[in-house]
Amino acid sequence: MKNDKEIDKDELRPKYKRADFPAGLVRGKYAKRLKESSNIVVLSPEVAQAFPNEQAVNDALLSLIDIARKTIRQSGSPGS
Repeated sequence: MKNDKEIDKDELRPKYKRADFPAGLVRGKYAKRLKESSNIVVLSPEVAQAFPNEQAVNDALLSLIDIARKTIRQSGSPGS
């Protein structure tokens, strides 16, 4: 049977002290790396209301990309 006073390794202690972190605490230590590797985009509320779900947003953006590609090809062709 486990001793009641033994600290369970899977549980956090109720309080931590700054001395527990000899290298110090740094706010936002991983923020830049997370931002660079993340593909999350936050839509403005007006834009979000126009789309019911993720698929609708992706479909609209893919259509826009398709239109842009066709427009670039047409305007770039000789004799335009």
